[in-house]
Amino acid sequence: MYISHLSLADFRSYTSVDVELEPGVNAFVGPNGQGKTNLVEAIGYVATLGSHRVPSDAALVRAGASRAVIRTRIVRGDRASTVEIEITPGKANRARINRAPASRPRDVLGIARTVLFAPEDLALVKGDPDGRRKFLDQLAVLLVPRFAGVLSDYDRVLRQRSALLKSAGGAMRASRSQSPDLRTLDVWDAKLAATGAEIIALRLQLVEALQPYVAAAYEQVSSGQGEAHVAYRSSLAAALEEASDVVGQEGQALSVAELEAQLLTAMTSLRSKEIDRGVCLVGPHRDDLVLTLGGLPAKGYASHGESWSFALALRLASYRLLTDGAPQASGSLLWSPDWGPDGEPVLLLDDVFAELDVRRRDRLADLVAGANQVIITAAVPDDVPAQLQGLRLDVLDGQVTRRA
Repeated sequence: MYISHLSLADFRSYTSVDVELEPGVNAFVGPNGQGKTNLVEAIGYVATLGSHRVPSDAALVRAGASRAVIRTRIVRGDRASTVEIEITPGKANRARINRAPASRPRDVLGIARTVLFAPEDLALVKGDPDGRRKFLDQLAVLLVPRFAGVLSDYDRVLRQRSALLKSAGGAMRASRSQSPDLRTLDVWDAKLAATGAEIIALRLQLVEALQPYVAAAYEQVSSGQGEAHVAYRSSLAAALEEASDVVGQEGQALSVAELEAQLLTAMTSLRSKEIDRGVCLVGPHRDDLVLTLGGLPAKGYASHGESWSFALALRLASYRLLTDGAPQASGSLLWSPDWGPDGEPVLLLDDVFAELDVRRRDRLADLVAGANQVIITAAVPDDVPAQLQGLRLDVLDGQVTRRA
C-alpha cells in the first residue's frame, strides 16, 4: 500500500496544493512553519478521520474558508482508490470513494492505513490515560474498521447516560422526600454495558496481540536496555473489588457477554455514587493501557530517553501488527474479512528524527528503511538519516516542489 497523490484545498495553511508521491522514502523538507506537518496530518486524517494535533476539525479549515477538502489516491496491489473528504465546521463531514458519495464518512476507514510517529507521542508514556485509550482505539479501527461505529455508539450512550445521572442527582437533591423514577436509567445501563463490553473485549485482545511486538521493538530501539510490557487496566476491577473478577487477569479470556454482565453488576453497585457525582464511574472511558519497563511503571520512572524508546516501540509494534495481520484465532474480534492483501501501512514520521539522539535516530531509520512507503518531515536535510534516501520535496511559502 502507498499514497500516490495528495491534493488539498483550504486545508490548514494551504489554499491549494497537489503532490505526487512514490513508494519508498518521501521527505518533505523545509523551515518550520511552512506546512510540512499539515501534509502528513491530511494523510493521517484520511486513515483515521482524526488529527494527531487537535481534537476538533474546525482548526483544519483554512482561516476565512468555509470548508476544507482532502483528496488522496491510494494504491493497493494493482488497484488504486480515490478518497475525498470534505470538512465543514458545524456540519457533518462528507466523503466520496472513487467519486461516488459515501453514505457516511467512516465508510472510508480501512482504505488507507497509516502509522504516525510524532513529537506528541511522548505523551503516550508521560501523559494521561486518554491518549493511551485513543492510541488503542485508533489502532483497533485500522484493524477492524467497523469498530469505529461501536466507539461512536458508546460515546453517544455515555453522553446520554451522564446527562441522566446529573438530572437524577439534581432531582434527588431538590426533593429529598421522593426518589426519582430511574427506569430510564436502567435502559441506558443496558446500552452502555452492551457497547462497553465489546470495546473492552477488543482492547484486551489488541493488547495481548501487541505485547510481543512492543517487547521486540523496545529491545531493538534501546539495544536491549530493559524489558517493555503493556497490559490493560479496566475500571471494572476496582468496581467489582474481587480478584477473581479482575478483567484481563492472566489466564482469563472473558467473552463479550461475560464482560457485559460484569458492567451491569458494577453499574448497579455504583449507582448511588454515580447519581451523587453525576458521572459514569465504570466503563472503557475510564480504563488505561499500563506501560511498564523492567517491572516499574514507565510513567514517572522511565528517563526521557527511555520514554522516547517506549513511544517508538508502541508505534513500531502497531506497524508490525498491521503488516502481519491480526491473529485469526477462534473468537478473535480483531480479524476483519476486509483485510485482504498488501495491508502494510504507510509510515508517517513527522519531525521525529530531530527529537532523537543519534543512536535512537539511526536505530529507528534502520527499522523503517525497508517499509513500502515512508513519508518524513524535516526542517533541514541533515535531519533525514542517510539510510532513508529517496524522493525529496521542498516545502516553502505554501509551495511543494520536487527536488531534481
